[in-house]
Parts: sequence; structure tokens; C-alpha cells
Amino acid sequence: MLKKHNLLLLILLLIEPALLFAQHNNNAVIPRMRVIVDNDFSGDPDGLFQLAHLLLSPSVEIRGIIGSHLSVGDGFDPSKTQADNAANKAKELLEVMAVKNNIPVFAGSNSAMLNDSTPVKDEAVNFIIQEALRTDTKLPLYVLCGAGLTEIASAVLTNPQIANKLTLVWIGGPEYNDLALPPPNYSSPEYNLKIDISAAVVVFNKSNIPIWQVPRNAYRQCLVSYNQLLTKVKSKGKVGNYLTTILENLMKRIQPYYNIGEAYVLGDSPLVLLTALQSSFEADPSSSNYVIKLAPKINKQGAYEYNHKGRNIRVYNHLDTYLMFEDFFAKLELANK
Repeated sequence: MLKKHNLLLLILLLIEPALLFAQHNNNAVIPRMRVIVDNDFSGDPDGLFQLAHLLLSPSVEIRGIIGSHLSVGDGFDPSKTQADNAANKAKELLEVMAVKNNIPVFAGSNSAMLNDSTPVKDEAVNFIIQEALRTDTKLPLYVLCGAGLTEIASAVLTNPQIANKLTLVWIGGPEYNDLALPPPNYSSPEYNLKIDISAAVVVFNKSNIPIWQVPRNAYRQCLVSYNQLLTKVKSKGKVGNYLTTILENLMKRIQPYYNIGEAYVLGDSPLVLLTALQSSFEADPSSSNYVIKLAPKINKQGAYEYNHKGRNIRVYNHLDTYLMFEDFFAKLELANK
């Protein structure tokens, strides 16, 4: 009991200066991690919801934002400048939110990797490498990918030394047979994996990057109802109206072809849940459940193959969507006051 008391006293002595600093600056929360956000912002609006939520989260230091490409001819953005368009959408959101921090925004490659051994070359890839190799900070680095893996795969191919200097959180990949069944009329390959299968091969088969994966059965849990959007998002100022209007425009556009109902999957939001909303002591996304699996091999068709030599990765199968969305709603409301 005495040892426990002494340990607590030591912890308080260690954190007291940080608390005093936070109080002096009128901030109860200061950054505890660095993140690079990589997403297809010209595609599904869930990426913009995720980015807005992260920008409102003081526990993360957003080091850079990368706009990434979709699959060729994707219905969300069939152009040949998908990454450029994505970067422009991210900049538009930063303007709407009146973000004062000078966060760099990069356009990634407008196309997938040619193969699993030839990296793309662009400023986004260089930035990931540069940030991963920093020695002037002890804040851990997370690379948050809500779409394809082109840039992170190219970065680790270009400089393999970065593999153990970051954690990749990826929204993508199909269900694992022992964890969940695919949904009705499922697509194969899974949507995000299909964007760049060669990049997924690099990350899973050829690298040692620590992976926290949120596969399709998990990200499909992230449902919000249209009425929630109207009452808890759209009514909360310029930002809430901007986000909801984008989603409403999409709903109207899809309506003649497909009835998507009144609940929408904001499937990229776990990128915030698993980083900004980690537990206080013994920091971890403690309210969400995962299993440890051997990283599978990704084959050329975008399917998993068992790999007995695969490294351990986290595969999330249950997400605390209550914490995730209630935190988002609360931050929007406070930002609007």
C-alpha cells in the first residue's frame, strides 16, 4: 500500500509542472501525439467529418494533411485530379473552420502505385519521411489513413527506417473470416483496399509498420441518423452547416439511383476515436475492442491469405461509437459558443 502511495505521489510531482503550464495557458488539454491525416476528401464526406473532429481535438498535434486519390473513375470523383481535389477540399474546410495554425496541406499522387516495388514520388511522401525521422520531439507519431495507402507505402519503400517510428491507423480491408461475415451484396475487393492494392501489399506483406486496422465490419458500425445530423451538427454554426450540407447534397444526388435510408456511415471517424480519445492513464483506445492477429498477406486480387510469418497487428472489431460521436457533437457545440 505504501509503495502504491509513493508511486502516486511521484506521478503527481511529475505531472504538476505540466498541469501548471496548462492552467497558465487556460488549456486543460495539451497535445500528447502527432498525427498526419491522409484521406480522400473529394470522395465520401465522412473524411471531412473526421478531419473537422480532429481539428477540434486539442490532444493531437496535426502535423500535416494529405489529400489522396480514389479508384479510377470513382463515382464520388471520376476526375484524373482526385488528390488535387481532395487537398482543395481540406483547405476549404480549414477556411470554414478559420483554423489559425499553419497546417501544411499536400496533394498526394493522383494515381495508384505502378507495382509493389516502385514508390510514387511527391511532397506528401517526403513529408511523412521527414516527420517520422524527427528527433526533436518525444510525441508519438500516428499516420491516419481513411482511404488508400499509396503515400505511406511509398514512404516506407523510399526509406524503410521509418517503419518503427510511427503507427498506422487504417480504415480499410474486408472482414476476417473468424471475426465477422461480410454485409449483403458486399464488394470485393473492399472499397479502400481496392484504391491501391499494390500499396496494401507493401504495407502488409513487405513492411514492419505497426498497424491498427479498422476493417469493414468495424467501420460500418459508425452510424449516425439524419435526425442526429440535423439537431446536433447542422444547427451548430458554420462548420456544422457546411458538413451537413455536403452530405445532404450527396444524399440527393444518390437518391434517383439508390435509396440509402436515414442512417449514414461516418466510417472514417474511428481515426479520431483511436487517437484523440485514448484513455488518460495508460493511454490506449481502451473503450474499443480489438484482437491481435498475424498480419495476412494481401494477394493481387485484394484478398487476405494466411501468413504464418506475419507480424502482430491490431484488428478492431468493436468501436465505442457513443464516445466518438458524443465527443464530436459536444466539440461542435462548444466551438459554436
